[in-house]
Amino acid sequence: MAVVIVGAGMAGVQTAVALRQQGHTGSLTLLGAEPHPPYDRPPLSKDVLLGRAEHSRFEIDFDELGIELALGRRAVSLDPDARTVKTDGGDLAYDRLVLATGAAPVALPGQPDSAFLLRTQDDALALRAALRPGTRVVVVGAGWIGAEAATVARQLGCEVTVVEAAASPLAGALPAEFGERTRAWYADAGVDLLTASAVSEITAHAVHLTDGRELAADVVVVGIGARPDNGWLAGSGIPLDDRGAVAADARLRAGRPDVFAVGDCASFPSARYGRRLTVHHWDNALQGARVVAANVLGGEVDYDPVPYFWSEQFGHMVQVAGVIDAGAEPLARGGTTVLWLREGRLQAVLTVDRPRDLTQGRKLIESGAALDPAKAADPDTQLRAATAG
Repeated sequence: MAVVIVGAGMAGVQTAVALRQQGHTGSLTLLGAEPHPPYDRPPLSKDVLLGRAEHSRFEIDFDELGIELALGRRAVSLDPDARTVKTDGGDLAYDRLVLATGAAPVALPGQPDSAFLLRTQDDALALRAALRPGTRVVVVGAGWIGAEAATVARQLGCEVTVVEAAASPLAGALPAEFGERTRAWYADAGVDLLTASAVSEITAHAVHLTDGRELAADVVVVGIGARPDNGWLAGSGIPLDDRGAVAADARLRAGRPDVFAVGDCASFPSARYGRRLTVHHWDNALQGARVVAANVLGGEVDYDPVPYFWSEQFGHMVQVAGVIDAGAEPLARGGTTVLWLREGRLQAVLTVDRPRDLTQGRKLIESGAALDPAKAADPDTQLRAATAG
C-alpha cells in the first residue's frame, strides 16, 4: 500500500513516523513545499529568533525509517478518482492519502514584501537578521505570535510597539478579561501596546493607523492569524468547512475512505464539546497523527482530544487545556488559574506559571469528573483532590 502525506510539518512528519511504528511496510512519501529538511515550528519564534539555534529540524532518520522525502515540491491539485496528487514537480500516485498542509499566515491587504510574517524557517532567519539593538519594531497583532515576537524583539534590545485592532490582547483566543491582564506584561517589558487601533497602510519606514497616527518602523512584523492552507484542493470534491478547513469526520477521514486530514488544515467533530473544532496548535498535530496512522492502516479510532496549547510571553508561561465556551461558568482559582465549568464538570483550564494545575486539570477534563467548586477555587488544594463526592 502506497501512502502519500502532503505536508512536512509536525502533523505530516508524525503521521509518517506513526505509520512505521504501527507496522506499515509499504511505500511512504512525505511531500513538503519547502526545500529544507522537515522542522518543528514553535522554536522558530523562540530559540531560532533569539539566535540560540540555527534551525529546529526533527531529529529523525527518515532514510532508516524508509520515508521518502519529496521536498521543494508543492501540491497544486488533487484527482481523488485517479488517486493522484499533482505537484509542480510531477504526479504522485497513492493508495491512501493524508492531508497535512497546515495553515498559512494571514497578510494585511496591500502588505508590502518588506513586512515580515513568522511561519517558516526562512521567515525566522530573515527576521532574526533584522532585529538589532535600537531597531524600531512595530508588531501588528497582539495574539500568540505577536506577543511572542514582541517578547523576543525586546530581549534583543529593540524598541517595540504592538498594534492590535481589537480592544484587548489575545482577542478571539481568550476572554477579554484575561487579555486585559496581559496588558501589564507589555508595560513591564517596555513595549508600547496600542489596542483598538487598526492599520491603514505600511510604508517603507512607517505603519499608518486609520486614526491618522504614524508609527516610525525599521521592521514590521505581521501576526494577525492563519488560515488552513487548502487552496490547492479546489475542485477536488474534498469537503471544506465554512472556515476553509478540511471537514474531516470523527476518524479524520476527509470525505473519502482513502483520504485523511490532520493538523491545522483540518476540522473534526468533537463529541466532548458538541461542535466541530479547528485546533491550530502543536499538540493537535501530534495527537491527531497517531489516530490518522491507525485509521490509514484499517483502524476505526475516533479522535476527540482535549485541545492543549501554550505560549511563552514576557517571562510568563500561558497554558490552556480544553475549549473555553461562552456558556461555561468561569471560576477563579487564585490569581493564576481560571477554570470553566459546565454542569459542575470541568470544560477548560487556563493557567499562568502554574503547570501542575494545567496537568491535573487536563486529566479531569478527559475523565469528565465533577468538581466541588469550593475546593476547586482554593489554590492550596490540588485540583485532582477537588472532585465532588
